[in-house]
Amino acid sequence: MLEIAWTLKQNLIDFVLDAEGELAVALEAFAAARSTGDRYDIAQQNQVIDSFTVEGKVGEKTPIDLFIESQPDLTEIEIGLLESWQNKSFTGLFEITQISPDGFDAMNWLTAKHYAVKPNSANFQQEMSRFKLGEILRARIAPLTDDWWILSGPPIPMGKLGKPKLAVAIGNFKQNHKKNLYSDAPELLEQAWQSVEQYHEDFTEFFGSDEVTLSGYHLNKQLAEFQEVITKKRLADIGIDQTKSLAEIVEDAGVDAEEIKAAAIAAAGADPSSVEVAIDSNPNSKMVMPKAELPDRFKKAEQVTALSHPRWGQTFLSTYSQFTAMLAAPDFSSIPGYEKLVRSYLEDPAINVWIWRRLAKFEPAKLEQILQTVLERPDFQIDRDLDALLQEFKKPLEPELPEIASVPLHLHNLFQEALGEVNKSKSKPQEKKKSSKGFKS
Repeated sequence: MLEIAWTLKQNLIDFVLDAEGELAVALEAFAAARSTGDRYDIAQQNQVIDSFTVEGKVGEKTPIDLFIESQPDLTEIEIGLLESWQNKSFTGLFEITQISPDGFDAMNWLTAKHYAVKPNSANFQQEMSRFKLGEILRARIAPLTDDWWILSGPPIPMGKLGKPKLAVAIGNFKQNHKKNLYSDAPELLEQAWQSVEQYHEDFTEFFGSDEVTLSGYHLNKQLAEFQEVITKKRLADIGIDQTKSLAEIVEDAGVDAEEIKAAAIAAAGADPSSVEVAIDSNPNSKMVMPKAELPDRFKKAEQVTALSHPRWGQTFLSTYSQFTAMLAAPDFSSIPGYEKLVRSYLEDPAINVWIWRRLAKFEPAKLEQILQTVLERPDFQIDRDLDALLQEFKKPLEPELPEIASVPLHLHNLFQEALGEVNKSKSKPQEKKKSSKGFKS
């Protein structure tokens, strides 16, 4: 089966690379859309090509669909493999937990699920001798049998990572591979999306609207109160008697205080230092809600607008009122810096399609006129061209899982431990040296 998979995979890659016409154009567009501007090495290029075989589109079909159509002599086993690669392969951040002569066991850090993985070629089987226990790989894996998986393409080795660096790697993965988050755990993905909807409901209930504008100082205070309210609400939802002290609940439950705190964190996403009540049994809680707080860069701003949406999540903007004032002004060109403001809204990844659609509803004719002027496109029409314009600036038309979404408990714990290590390192007195270059590890 492994040899069949090796040959089949190579034939699929050759089919894609040798293709002309629409398939070749689609591969080029796929690679361009994923370009970060940095130069790719050969392994990264091969990962892009491998991802294209599954995620790419030529009209309504994938490259695998076209490959199957072009190969009438494929066996049932080969077609079954291709279809399973199409439907179940995924990219993850894996830690090697065991090494054998013909493969390795690994845990996907995004979901804490474990896999027995085989190499994707005879040549790579020899290269695996360099792998070490605890090493992190960014890789796509695909089903081989019910129990085994195969490397879909070449992995990107990242070495052994301490908790702070691992947390950064996971953060980068979440940023750069949003469509691959929790791919092998749809239940976690569903819970994460549900948490965004719940946050939006709580936000609008607390603030009385999906939009609030305050000074950075006052918004930060309001968000602290909001955090307290939703923490108490989560704890009440799982039946905690908030009139009791932590010591009383520990005595009633017959467990130690650390277990109580862990249960409260899991249930409510609360900061351990603020948890005084919890229960020792909440088996369904696998996700932790991030703390609702204002990013540091906004805390001293004269004015900050917080916006909430059940799918797009939460957005903080210090210039939203300025933008709406420009739309309301009789002559937008009289507003100082209006062109720079418009361009910043187009170029800033944080200002998503939903924000633009919201502004378009506010004053569609005025926004159309502004964009015609700033972009020097006199034929621009807001109802016809806005989505295409936003795609030019690489803004996804559909929401990706926002930062406010809950995260799996094991990731929350990792981030907390990483933060603790960083803070502990910062608090240590630094040794003075005659000559010092770079950062001290």
